[in-house]
Amino acid sequence: MNGWTGTILKVDLTSGRLWRETLPAEFLHAYLGGRGLGVRLMRGFHTLDPFAPEMPLIFAAGPLCGTTAPTTDRLAVVSRSPLTGTICDCSSGGRFPRQMKSAGFDALFLSGASPRPVVLRINGDTAELVPADALWGKTVPETIATLADAGSVAAIGPAGENGVLFANIMVGEGNGGGRGGLGAVMGHKRLKAVVVDGARSVTTIADRQRFQLACQDVLRLFRASPIIFGELGIAEYGTPALVDLVNQRRMVPTENFRRTYFPESRNYSGPAIRREYGAQKGGCSGCPIQCLKLTPRGEYLPEYEALSHFGALNGISNLAAIVRANTVCNELGLDPVSAGATLSAWGEGRGRFPAADELPGLLADIGHRRGDGALLALGSRRVAEQLGNPGLSMSVKSLELPAYDPRGAYGMALAYCTSNRGGCHLRAYPLSHEILRKPVATDRFSFSGKGRIIKIAEDTNAAVDSLMACTFSFLGATLEEYAELLSAATGIEYSPQSLGETGERIYLTERFYNCANGFSVADDLLPERFYVEPGSGGDGIEVPAIDRARFDEELQKYYRIRGLTPAGTFADPRFLEKLP
Repeated sequence: MNGWTGTILKVDLTSGRLWRETLPAEFLHAYLGGRGLGVRLMRGFHTLDPFAPEMPLIFAAGPLCGTTAPTTDRLAVVSRSPLTGTICDCSSGGRFPRQMKSAGFDALFLSGASPRPVVLRINGDTAELVPADALWGKTVPETIATLADAGSVAAIGPAGENGVLFANIMVGEGNGGGRGGLGAVMGHKRLKAVVVDGARSVTTIADRQRFQLACQDVLRLFRASPIIFGELGIAEYGTPALVDLVNQRRMVPTENFRRTYFPESRNYSGPAIRREYGAQKGGCSGCPIQCLKLTPRGEYLPEYEALSHFGALNGISNLAAIVRANTVCNELGLDPVSAGATLSAWGEGRGRFPAADELPGLLADIGHRRGDGALLALGSRRVAEQLGNPGLSMSVKSLELPAYDPRGAYGMALAYCTSNRGGCHLRAYPLSHEILRKPVATDRFSFSGKGRIIKIAEDTNAAVDSLMACTFSFLGATLEEYAELLSAATGIEYSPQSLGETGERIYLTERFYNCANGFSVADDLLPERFYVEPGSGGDGIEVPAIDRARFDEELQKYYRIRGLTPAGTFADPRFLEKLP
């Protein structure tokens, strides 16, 4: 088989049994890999409690992983989120995905719960569970340092062990399988880490000449992109390049989304980080963009979301404190987006946001669930409820919103609400249309046509996430180029249209799972603040509150385009039975 290996490793952590199975070819053709394959493998398990031993935790690579296709050495981790209750997938890069693929696996399917801490060790054609009692309680860097000689490592830190509802799985020290708390699922399984050292050749290609030409086309489009290699400088500054731009657009979440402008954000912009830390490039295996930034000592520097949420969202402008907070998150295995947002909701509720020097201690308390951290470890929705003011949680479906205020871009407002995993900008990524392009989109304060735009973007991104290509690739290339790469690699013809149809199948499967767990139109809403409070105007930009009636109208248009009922559910209860 070209592209895919056609093999999955299944592990029952309760009994210690490990075995290989052949993946049905129709699954691979219909769901590609990564997010899509993981979502298909969740069928029949999707209504289980996230912490039920039988709930699977799935690592899945894409068909282009292990090739020279740009930005495709990534994987998705899929399960049900303990933070939100939604179907959840997290994308991560590093060396681990290529190593897993070269060990002969498209996916790992981990179920059960070990009676003691263990590590899953894959070395070439062998796989085994080994005791990890001595690693339990160790930080992520300590764990990786201990296991690094055995291969590439995906591990949890104390946050995952202690069941923090927004704990990450860290793939290497700088790549986090973040959002939704899948690190806590891994911790409940008593699985400290997976370490893999592949021994096989890279993924086979059906038509090598066609594949090389397709790679050249993608790289040419990358070089021509003003966002990737041009003025904005994602390759040059990483995602911190967005700091000044989003602030200029008056959509920086400030002090728990009470304001949308933070003048002091220049203290942690891309140029400021380079100046203060001598930032160097890093990134996923074989990636030409290299968007991750490190200090000369190898410390991973914060990405945009962490900068903004430990910065403006908590009213902090001290770059050193923000960098330290991000490092603590990496050490403990915490999602910095949910961590910063939860601290912000708590800060507003108690009448004082955390001071810069309090961040490391508070984050440590969260990771170890002690003191105030015992409550904060539950995420902002549960914190706000405990404080008696649920409106303080700036979340959708209990997932804390990222660092783009929805009052500044109405496509983003709709995308947050229709995202299957909760408040997430990456399910549709309307930023590329509303914020990044020049001149600035004049319709960013309009809902007109946004329902159809978001539907198409969600389908496209579901396909992208199943090919396991990086989102940033599509600031230059399109599905047309990646369909050509996939066709050349697998020997099966794909088109942008067929990939879009695959993405729609994946999105609707996720939506069906969520509906089966009780989600409906009532969960597809922004926090009330955005409908009643304006943002911060200035420099000729007015940021009004979102018109709730107009939002509801466009959401209903979106449902009709999707073929959903006015309640956001499925008219056909046998929907899944009609899919591969």
